[in-house]
Amino acid sequence: MANKVDYEDVLNPAQLEAVMATEGPILVIAGAGSGKTRTLVYRVARLVEKGVPPESILLLTFTKKASQEMLDRAESLCDSRCRFVSGGTFHSLANKVLRNHAGLIGFSNGFTILDRPDMEQVLSSLVPELGMPKGIRFPKRGTIANILSKSANLQEPVNQFVEEEYAQFIEYIPEINRLAELYARYKRENHLMDYDDLLLNLRRILAEHIDVRKELSRQYTYIMVDEYQDTNSIQAEILKWLAFEHKNIMIVGDDSQAIYSFRGADYKNMFDFPKQFPDARLIKLEQNYRSTQPILTFTNALMDHAAEKYTKCLFTERRGGEKPIVVNTRTEPEQARFICRYIKEQLQRGKPISDFAVLFRAGYHSFELEAELTRQNIPYIKYGGFKFLESAHIKDFLAHMRVVVNKDDAVSWVRILTLVKNIGQAKAQSVIRWMKENRIPPQMLGEWPGLGKGESGLKPLS
Repeated sequence: MANKVDYEDVLNPAQLEAVMATEGPILVIAGAGSGKTRTLVYRVARLVEKGVPPESILLLTFTKKASQEMLDRAESLCDSRCRFVSGGTFHSLANKVLRNHAGLIGFSNGFTILDRPDMEQVLSSLVPELGMPKGIRFPKRGTIANILSKSANLQEPVNQFVEEEYAQFIEYIPEINRLAELYARYKRENHLMDYDDLLLNLRRILAEHIDVRKELSRQYTYIMVDEYQDTNSIQAEILKWLAFEHKNIMIVGDDSQAIYSFRGADYKNMFDFPKQFPDARLIKLEQNYRSTQPILTFTNALMDHAAEKYTKCLFTERRGGEKPIVVNTRTEPEQARFICRYIKEQLQRGKPISDFAVLFRAGYHSFELEAELTRQNIPYIKYGGFKFLESAHIKDFLAHMRVVVNKDDAVSWVRILTLVKNIGQAKAQSVIRWMKENRIPPQMLGEWPGLGKGESGLKPLS
């Protein structure tokens, strides 16, 4: 049952303009705490309310959780049909499209997706093929994975990226390039794609196959994108092709909140959007609902120093608030000591320890403070850690499930085989080659001719 929403009563003028502007390209500059999520939620509701089929609306976010929360909110305030809106990440969209069209680029539709640990495992298994002498200071597999992934996202040649960001490994550029070639071939032969391949292959299909492009453009007639400042050039090009036919695309972001350049994100996409869509309408969300005016005044002063920016002036109707304090502690150890000293002073004044929170851009940035808190006997809780699917025992289980779906999934076979005593990378590769060359089904795994006494655990996979 649909509810009638009084948009003018619940949205400020800028939010209302963004929600009601449903046609054509729209660029929404959403300052911090300005209700950007609220705006997207109400725009989804508005589109469904005016009769747009929910399946024709594409809401792209950077986490599945974010899109689901938005759609749940839209459903609760307006219409149960909002649950059928196509919401998700760029990678989930790419996976969905490639499952139907991977054959166009020489892959099976049943391809397996490599996560980061899988990618590192493959690279490690390929290094011996380079034939390098032992004892050299070749980059670790995690570093190699970083190099290949970021050069792909930046669309830079591997050798150029190594020269710019990993100059200590310049002497190994030929070997790194060779490893990149071996890795690409290995993925093609075994019908594997890593996360970077998902985006690159989606863009390739959209650019090279006009029929697929038209099909998707007709399927998704209204596109909305959250956190556009954190997209890379590949994602920006994907959006250009998706909206090629109708140009009904709204991007929401803030050039002042771009923090993911280390992943290849480029805030300049915000400034290039009007070039891709010359008729783009600009809407600014400047009213802040999260902070007090002294903090916003400080923020505005910082933003004024940006060389390239969308000028905005954050304001709030909230009253009061203390002025923010900036402390130059010079080094990380001094910073940790300052924080601990401040916390102790406030505890002595009767403040509960639960009132304190320390924010970091990355989990590893907390190491120095964790050590200092421990030294000073200040209890703390750190939020974060390994994801469920990255736990070793979960990945072992999923490897068995994957080879049932894709018996050519060499990455999963390596993981399964190396669980067996006395079987390492080399023997695992031998077993895989034997199975592949002789078309051996998993049920006959125990008949491997190289089976020795120590491999008694190598049993048929039924």
